[in-house]
Amino acid sequence: MVTLLDCTFRDGGYYNAWDFPPALVNDYLAAMKAAQVDVVELGFRFVENRGFKGPCAYTTDDFIRSLTIPEGLTIGVMMNGADLCTPRGPIGAVERMFPDPATATPVKIVRFACHFHELPQALEAADWLAHRGYRVGLNLMQIADRSRAEIEELARMASGGAIEVLYFADSMGSMTPDDTARIIGWLKAFWSGPLGIHTHDNLGLALANTLRAQAEGVTWLDATVTGMGRGPGNARTEELVIEAEALRDRKANLVPLMELIRKHFGPMKSQYGWGTNPYYYLAGKYGIHPTYIQEMLGDARYDEEDILSVIDHLRAEGGKKFSFNTLNGAREFFRGAPCGSWLPATVMAGREVIILGTGPGVAAHRPALESYIRRVRPLVMALNTQSAIDPDLIDLRIACHPVRLLADAQTHATLPQPLITPASQLPEALRNELGEKELLDFGIGIEPGRFEFHDTHCVAPTSLVIAYALAVAASGRAARILMAGFDGYPAGDTRNREIEAMLSAFSGVGENMTPVSITPTRYKGLRAQSLYGL
Repeated sequence: MVTLLDCTFRDGGYYNAWDFPPALVNDYLAAMKAAQVDVVELGFRFVENRGFKGPCAYTTDDFIRSLTIPEGLTIGVMMNGADLCTPRGPIGAVERMFPDPATATPVKIVRFACHFHELPQALEAADWLAHRGYRVGLNLMQIADRSRAEIEELARMASGGAIEVLYFADSMGSMTPDDTARIIGWLKAFWSGPLGIHTHDNLGLALANTLRAQAEGVTWLDATVTGMGRGPGNARTEELVIEAEALRDRKANLVPLMELIRKHFGPMKSQYGWGTNPYYYLAGKYGIHPTYIQEMLGDARYDEEDILSVIDHLRAEGGKKFSFNTLNGAREFFRGAPCGSWLPATVMAGREVIILGTGPGVAAHRPALESYIRRVRPLVMALNTQSAIDPDLIDLRIACHPVRLLADAQTHATLPQPLITPASQLPEALRNELGEKELLDFGIGIEPGRFEFHDTHCVAPTSLVIAYALAVAASGRAARILMAGFDGYPAGDTRNREIEAMLSAFSGVGENMTPVSITPTRYKGLRAQSLYGL
């Protein structure tokens, strides 16, 4: 018998911190009942409480009792396997989170989402819950990476416990229907109970994989309304319930569900932007965690070239486990303590330095800027691949941000100017991409809120290239620092505050450390003069 499980508020909460209004939850519950969904997983039961999260992050009994739950709709919650691997131990963790027996709580089904190394703890917790009357499911994550021998061994281990249904998740969205069928066959070698599947839609195959799994004997099928879920989302409930009508010969009333989508989930999808796209497709193809894509799409600092470059980097370096440090972190990207061999003072000491940004102000004021450079002969240092003025007027280029270096490596290799970069700290693969490029090795360390200037390296609060360029000019003992092309971002863009905080930290280091913008800028606190009056 096919069981439909909807986990919209659990999986979709990654977009809005699980903060769904109770009125929406009640409308949703009524729609699920009308659509013939059997089980609703209302959210997580997180152990830790860090930062604000809404009620579906903890899904307490009190919260559930405050809702209007249609008769016959089974309520479930999920725990992460990682929350069982603590000094408290798996029994201590579930005893804290589920203090009452199943007869005294509205929660009837508990699922554990676990990586393979967390399976022993999950099985121990499952046995304890089952003895207290709960129905228990186990959701194996990232199964596509495992060998047949590993999967069969895990199925054998699970078969000895109190698990009612053994799920597997296409965590990276990389599986095809044939992959799905193959894994089901391996699981069935040692597991004879009900199987379930949770699919992701990176490749646009979430529904196809779900239906193929059902054809291969899987009876528990997951979905979410409009596919709402981390990254590209999941199989869509509104489609799966239509398919399930024929599978189960049960007529679904889709009107409340369609109204729910029109009123609530359609607008939310426009706001948050879940659903597959070419970036998620590539992530699924190369086994990259979808949260990398979700974070970059939600951050205006990443343009198309940046995202594709990060995908290429993660494809080579591995991106199956999401880490903010891997995405943004120069701490991990740059190898070892800050060090370098090039002394910027040899070319900058006592000179005026113009840092050439990438804003439209450079092109808008190109004639005056070029005239000034030819007349005064300052040292011109261009960020990244900026080329809006006569290239013969650019003395040096500078780059350090991991994403930009990945994106621009091939372009840098063709540009004639020497490149200031933390060359000795870069991964070998990236240095190889730069080919025979002349590199001026100036090291960088990243310490939030801190600037330090040394002869051959610096410490900066961020890996943004503007911070690195200012530090190079300061380390080089420039007589004056002028900035062109630092227009800033539109009002309300959080990047303005980030740059302004960095500029304030730089100017606060010491005397004569205040840069001057000579083209229009929106950055508050950045001193400005007119290029035309210099």
